[in-house]
Amino acid sequence: MAFEVADNILWHLISGTKGGPNRLQILFILSSSPANANELSKETGLDYKTITHHLEILVQNGLVIVSKEKKYGELYSLTEFAKSKIKMFEKYLAKIRE
Repeated sequence: MAFEVADNILWHLISGTKGGPNRLQILFILSSSPANANELSKETGLDYKTITHHLEILVQNGLVIVSKEKKYGELYSLTEFAKSKIKMFEKYLAKIRE
C-alpha cells in the first residue's frame, strides 16, 4: 500500500501540476549523476530560484536527497525509489519533448 501511495505522489508531482515537466527534467538529469542547483539551472535553462523550489518539493516528497556536507553547492541525487522509476521518467520526458 505504501508503494501505491508513493507512485500516486510521483504521478501527481510529474503530471498533475504545472511544474511537473520541470521536476521531471530535474529527475532525469539526476538519474545520470548527482548535481548541485547551479548545475541543474545551467543544464535545464531554468532560473536558479525555480530549480531550488522544485528541488525542495522533490526532497520533501522523498524523490531526491541532498548532501549536507556543504552549505553552498550541495549535491542532489535520486532516492532509491526514484531510481527504480527511471524508465518511467524517460517515457514521460520523451512525451513532453514531442
